[in-house]
Amino acid sequence: MSSKAVLDDATARFEKAIAHLQEQMRAIRTGRASTALVENVRVDYYGTPTPINQMASISIPEPRQIIIKPFDPSILKEMQKALMKTDLGCAPQEDGKILRLSLPPLSGEQRDKYGAKVKEMCEESRIALRNTRRDLNKHSDAMQKDGELTLDENHKLHEEVQDLLKKYEKKIDELLEKKVAEIQDV
Repeated sequence: MSSKAVLDDATARFEKAIAHLQEQMRAIRTGRASTALVENVRVDYYGTPTPINQMASISIPEPRQIIIKPFDPSILKEMQKALMKTDLGCAPQEDGKILRLSLPPLSGEQRDKYGAKVKEMCEESRIALRNTRRDLNKHSDAMQKDGELTLDENHKLHEEVQDLLKKYEKKIDELLEKKVAEIQDV
């Protein structure tokens, strides 16, 4: 494995961590409704926990409202039960064909709670990036020990991985700022 391959591996792993963080952040409630808030809620469908987005169409007709229209209306009650267990702060209303979620405005306390949750997620992602850096540096050291890299090449590779880490940590900081601003936006 060459230095370039190690850097390519680092980039791929860092990108994967950022993508995971973005996916997690989508499910955090802000002042506006989002399909991501309910897409991955699991509903017991004939004994199998199935995400709602595979069983229904989800739409946002108004800034604080989510409409869920199941493909199979017989599963409406199960969907309602699953949504009641979520941390959305509202109860779904059903009319026999659709579920309607009217999201109340976030209180200051809720905004702070969601902001703290986002910060925690970002810190977990930073830790994942640092663990990846540690693994790659160990791999680089092993390559030097096996004679695949010289001492200078190993040192340079450590620096390049560190520079890459800083770049991705900056991306996490930007995602954090953006999401906290969305949450705090009244």
